[in-house]
Amino acid sequence: MLFLTAVVINGQTALKNFGNIQMHNGAEIGFHTDLINDGQFENNLGFTGFYSDNETRIVSGKNRPVFNNVEIDAINDLQLNTSLGIKNELEYVNGKVLTPRNTIPVSLDFIRHDFYVGEDDDRHTDGYASITGNNEFIFPIGDDNRFRPMITPNQNTETYFNGAYFFEDPNSPSTFSETFTTGEKQVFLKNISTYEFWDLDGDNKTTVTLTWDTFSSIENISPVLNFLRVVGWSKSEQKWIDLGNTNVSGDLNNGKITSNEFIPNEYEIITIGSIFSDIELGSDNYLISPNEDDVNDALVFEGLELYRKNKLTVFNRWGNIVFKATNYKNNWEAISNGRATIKASKKLPVGTYFYTLEFGNDSINNSRKGWIYINY
Repeated sequence: MLFLTAVVINGQTALKNFGNIQMHNGAEIGFHTDLINDGQFENNLGFTGFYSDNETRIVSGKNRPVFNNVEIDAINDLQLNTSLGIKNELEYVNGKVLTPRNTIPVSLDFIRHDFYVGEDDDRHTDGYASITGNNEFIFPIGDDNRFRPMITPNQNTETYFNGAYFFEDPNSPSTFSETFTTGEKQVFLKNISTYEFWDLDGDNKTTVTLTWDTFSSIENISPVLNFLRVVGWSKSEQKWIDLGNTNVSGDLNNGKITSNEFIPNEYEIITIGSIFSDIELGSDNYLISPNEDDVNDALVFEGLELYRKNKLTVFNRWGNIVFKATNYKNNWEAISNGRATIKASKKLPVGTYFYTLEFGNDSINNSRKGWIYINY
């Protein structure tokens, strides 16, 4: 059943649907006016275009319209006040797709799509874009005239992720109700970006790849790329948590970094940070990377062999013992022997741990405490 009417809103003519429309294969429709969708407009094939040489083109209404192949040629942008779905192909010809950043559920939705083309600094989604599917997805997102994608990899099952990029200081975000203080962080995190952040939402565990450019000021985060980390603001711990670095490439001007697996909905926002180097850690803090490359593979206390007795205890962030040894031989490679560990005798996950070491001989007894950061 077809119910269309033309209405005037704020001096502009809009096409309003309050019925049930379906475009069949070979059908074409071009919107040279705004679209208000209060009906059903989602089981569509064919081709749809949004066009404007002057005014901002607007999509609004109670329900999300979903189209097959879409072309956006709106020089002064396409504003989404309700979500817009795309099932096959999208071409950014002119203009950006704008979504309200303070209304996260409103997004440009890629639904088991084929591909998109044309994205750059002037043509992208300025706000939130989502993906439903199981293939690698490069989010075509940016902020104003900066295209700054993030990438989720192939998934084992169909998943849903929603995300946006913010060229803002996380200490003073414009559209979040809280601040994400860069001084609140795990002890082994050195710097957190104050230039930009991303929001990634989803229930499924995934890695994510973040990108940087000259405006990211990566040299102020870490001039050594291997010390860079993806970091996230933990909803439960209310501080920045290291999400890892499984791959990093590029230079200080342009590059990308991939995290370990994590669940996006456990973190409010994510960005790029860095850890301390071995020298910067100091005598009571240690970094070990037991990946069999013969560099920092084990926890080593220099000079421990000079003492006749010692006792080492390592705790996780919740205070549970994950490793304990008497007469420790400088050979711990992050393998747990603690009762509270679910997978005892397995290597512990990336993260920060606390240790106590008691050592001495017949006349001298000493102790020291500190932090261990495990990374692979």
